[in-house]
Formats: sequence, C-alpha cells, structure tokens
Amino acid sequence: MRINTNVSSLVAQEANKNTSNNISSSLEKLSTGYKINKASDDASGLAIADKLRTQANGLNQAVANGNSAVTLTQIADKAMAEQSNILDVIKQKLIQASTATTSSEGIQAISKDITKLIDQIDNIGKQTTYNGTKLLEGATAASAGVSLTFQMGTLKADTISTKAGTHANKAGLAGMSALYISAGSNFGAATAADAATGQSAARAQLVHVDSALTELNGWRADFGSTQNQLESSIRNLMTQVTNTKAAESVIRDVDYAQESANFNKQNIISQAGTYAISQANSTSQNVMRLLQ
Repeated sequence: MRINTNVSSLVAQEANKNTSNNISSSLEKLSTGYKINKASDDASGLAIADKLRTQANGLNQAVANGNSAVTLTQIADKAMAEQSNILDVIKQKLIQASTATTSSEGIQAISKDITKLIDQIDNIGKQTTYNGTKLLEGATAASAGVSLTFQMGTLKADTISTKAGTHANKAGLAGMSALYISAGSNFGAATAADAATGQSAARAQLVHVDSALTELNGWRADFGSTQNQLESSIRNLMTQVTNTKAAESVIRDVDYAQESANFNKQNIISQAGTYAISQANSTSQNVMRLLQ
C-alpha cells in the first residue's frame, strides 16, 4: 500500500473537476437560454446559427423597407387622386363654358377658376414628396420618370422598382399648358360679342383634359401595381423571417427540459464524486494499522 501518492483520490478529484465543469456549462445554458454560448460549445453550429441570425435581421430590415415603400406609393396615389378630382372639375367647367347659354362674363369667370385649378395641380406636384424625394415632379423636366428602387431582400438582385418624378403638373400632363394659356386669355371671350368664340375655344379644350386624365391614371396604375407587388413581397418576407428564426432556434436555443435533467444528473454525480474523494482519502489511513 502506498500513501505518498493517493492515485484513487487523484482519479476521483479529476472526475469531480470534470463534473464541476459540466455543471458550470449546464448553468450557463440554463441562464442564457442558449445551448451554444461560445464556439467551443459547437463550432459548426455557431457558424450556421450566426449566418441564420444575420439573414433574419436582414429580412426584418427588408420588411421595414417595404413598409416605407408602401407608404411612399400611398402618398403618391392620394396626391394623384386629388389631381384627378381637380381635372374632373376642370372638365365640368369647360363643359359649362362650351354651351351657348354661358355669356362672355361667365366664360371669363370660368377661365379664372380653371387657371387657379391648374395652379393647384402644379402645387400638388411640387409638394408631394417622401423624405425629400419628389414623387410627382422631377427636379427638372429631364429628371421626370426617374426610377425608385426598393431593396426587398438580402441579395443585390432582391429589388422592386417604380417610376418617380412623373411630371404631374401643367408642364407634364398632356395639353395642360395649352389649356392654361387658353384659359388665361378667357378663351378669346373678351367681350359680349366674343361669347361664341369663347364657347368654341372652351369646347376644343375638352380633349386636352381627357388626355391629361388618361396620362394621370396611367401613372396611378404604375404606383398601384407597385404597391401590390410590395405588399406581396412583405408577406413573403415575414414568412421567411419566421422560418429562418425557427431554424436558428433549433440550432442555438437550449431545450430546458433536457438541460434541467442534465443539470440534476451532474449534481448527483458531483455529490457522488465528493463522497468518492472522501473514501479515497480515508483508505490511506488503513496503513496506520500496519504500524501499530
């Protein structure tokens, strides 16, 4: 029997230390909610989980981008809806000015109304912006129709585009400039004798209003279809976010039922290990009996 080196005690101490490490690891998992807290826990699992987390965060930002883009298209659509209402009123006034029962004075009053209404179409075009971006009027005539691109995914190609700067004003809407000039001159009805001339001139402008309405409705359709596309993309992205987070959870999140059972198991082993160390140390005392 040897007492200088108590091999049994050393073995029991080593086992108990390993058990203590296991308990610490189990406590870390239970306290954080993750079964992978550092690379040494599962190197490949950590790499995959981190990539999934990055993807989920990117998809969440894409959803936010999409919601902002939907707001942009709604702003543009509502503004063009008001412009369309104004064009409807202009057409009614032109019809009123075109009939023989309207005097030259009436035509002059209608002309003033029409010029003010066209000015308001211009104002709406200038004022309709989103975060500094003009939606219905380019900074210059050459910039009309520039493209707006929305990032709707984590890849470079995951984009949705629409046109902005659609010159929705008297300079851009077909025939509005000619109507504005004609209305500014009271359709040629300066005197009572010119009433018939003014009625004829007003009648000739009806086609311009129809052309402007057709063009404006085309722009509204572009924004409307883009909004539908964005909303569909948002729904798809939200599904992707849910599935990606679920995949990450399978890899990274701890199973509390399983880990709690493991923790209790390690505690029992630790208690048994402590008893084993005590017994290993006590065996060396038997040597004293040989010396008695």
